[in-house]
Amino acid sequence: MARIIVIGSGFGGLGAAVRLAARGHDVHILERRDKLGGRAYAYEINGFKFDGGPTVITAPFMFDDIFAAAGRKREDYFTLVPCDPFYRIWDWRKQPFDYNGNEAFILDQIAKFNPADREGYQRFMRTTKAIFQKGFIELADKPFLHFTDMLKVAPDLIKMQSYLSVYRYVSQFVKHDFLRRAFSFHPLLIGGNPFDAPSIYAMIHYLEREWGIHYAMGGTVSIVNGLAKLFTELGGEITLNADVQEILTRGRKVVGVRLADGTEMDADIIVSNADLVNTYRKMIPAAARRVNTNRRLENMKHSMSLFVIYFGTKRQYRETGLAHHNIILGERYKGLLADIFQRKTLAKDFSLYLHMPTLTDPSLAPEGMESFYVLSPVPHLGSGTDWTQMAKPYRDSIMNFLEENYLPDLNANIVAEHYIDPLHFEGTLNSYLGSAFSVQPILMQSAWFRPHNRSEDFDNLYFVGAGTHPGAGLPGVLSSSIIVENLIGDPVSTRRKQPVAAATPA
Repeated sequence: MARIIVIGSGFGGLGAAVRLAARGHDVHILERRDKLGGRAYAYEINGFKFDGGPTVITAPFMFDDIFAAAGRKREDYFTLVPCDPFYRIWDWRKQPFDYNGNEAFILDQIAKFNPADREGYQRFMRTTKAIFQKGFIELADKPFLHFTDMLKVAPDLIKMQSYLSVYRYVSQFVKHDFLRRAFSFHPLLIGGNPFDAPSIYAMIHYLEREWGIHYAMGGTVSIVNGLAKLFTELGGEITLNADVQEILTRGRKVVGVRLADGTEMDADIIVSNADLVNTYRKMIPAAARRVNTNRRLENMKHSMSLFVIYFGTKRQYRETGLAHHNIILGERYKGLLADIFQRKTLAKDFSLYLHMPTLTDPSLAPEGMESFYVLSPVPHLGSGTDWTQMAKPYRDSIMNFLEENYLPDLNANIVAEHYIDPLHFEGTLNSYLGSAFSVQPILMQSAWFRPHNRSEDFDNLYFVGAGTHPGAGLPGVLSSSIIVENLIGDPVSTRRKQPVAAATPA
């Protein structure tokens, strides 16, 4: 069996670790923080529980597949429940648009804004099935290691109008300005700008309509804990507070790692779920790196960052009309996105994602109280914004906006709070430029053009997570773990490992 070190424990790393352990490899996860999860880190403050990162669970079958690969059932480890509506999308006049998996319901919602767009929406959805079939089913879990791999799919990408942005693609079918926004915001969930993310990401609509949006009871951290439990049952090892300072190399091979405390660990294979750009820049010695690899990665366009406020209130807000997942779109759309992605300017206005999980799961807050987080896309650190000075005023402007428009007397009722900004993504999460989603999803940074799942510099170094193919978001990072599992394959001359009956979690 191969000795495999997985650096980082985001969903890409956890997915790869479980899959490789189930195949019979000796797998060891090294996590630099005190808890597993990467961006899915969980905070506990004054009796409130907050998911640090992803909260929109799509493609639940991908989690089922991980457990099935180990001969287990996902339902025995954590519980997923459907959300209805998927999202409540608010326009700048506070008019709500609910979106779910019921076409008749959606058509009625569309009619409130523009009845003429009902037929256009139906045509739009019919096209997304073909895009999903090609972009997700056929390509998402296939490696693009050679340029010829790209040439094979180029005709299909042209046929699917991948040269159009998501916004332009949607606009062919939907004419009302707000509805165009409501059906094009999805790339923001994976670090993309709807005005330059390729139209292949319109497949997210089909993915959501077909399998729904789900919530994990106990929070997304329950998925992390379920995967960790399965991993240790398979004999996998986990070490927390293990800060990898260097990946040890010998020619075109990686041979192990050196931790911050000086400990060295040998490995036959390394899978990095750490930030891909900083894996090269910070963990691989300069003498072993290809200069063009570093320069190419640094010169890529990187996603925006995020400002996220986690807060708990001593009263509930059930009368406000808010849903579990709320998208609050500001009056500006294209201009605001240009500020974030092109001009890299911290605007005074914002669009927000407001998460209110206690509507579904009261266990996340003390009795009679409410748990929230609110997220605002902001430029990455290439903007030059001094967040040591701007974080508090920006926090205040968001909370005052929520108090004035959605959550009466909010500031007087807050009893738990924590916020993170781009400096957190750069420092704590070791993300290049404080980007929240690594390499931005644009056409010329997709498939073969995206950093590959197997290193071009080292034969036994692999990558999972947001920065590599196919990209960010739970379906993307879980697909990257399938790619790496298949590239590494079964242990040589070793039969599939049998699960350990009762292992103690690390």
